[in-house]
Amino acid sequence: MKFLRWMLSTCVVLALSSGLAVAHDDKYFDSIKSPHGGQTRMAGVYHFELVLVADSKTAKENAVVVYVTDHAGKAIATKGASASLVLVQGANKVSVNLTPDSDNRLVGKATYASAANLKGALTVTMENKPAEQARFTPFAKAKMNDTKKEEAGEHAHHH
Repeated sequence: MKFLRWMLSTCVVLALSSGLAVAHDDKYFDSIKSPHGGQTRMAGVYHFELVLVADSKTAKENAVVVYVTDHAGKAIATKGASASLVLVQGANKVSVNLTPDSDNRLVGKATYASAANLKGALTVTMENKPAEQARFTPFAKAKMNDTKKEEAGEHAHHH
């Protein structure tokens, strides 16, 4: 029994110190700058970065892009994937289908304004994999002030 406990604790220590990817919550993702300037969320083995047009003062048709990576930030091909995004803004609700584009992107167009009350629910089904879901608040002001963090000399860790 002592040996099993020793083995288990050794495995835990090795896993924690080996730089293996660990789960991050929304607060963590909101505290770092996403690679393409969007908002990143984790779902299953994927990171989804939702990039919306940031300067659309009124609701109009705008681009929607989702980048798919693994926990280490490595691009995951979206060929054969299907996805949909539901955007809710006040009483308005719009659903858009996203299609694979280039290496690790899913793209589409949706009618929205770049406002703090915009919320999104993303469903992505990668080829031959179960569906994964993520929720976004891309323009909410709950994000930490990146410039203050940079001035303080804090840096995000990378896997």
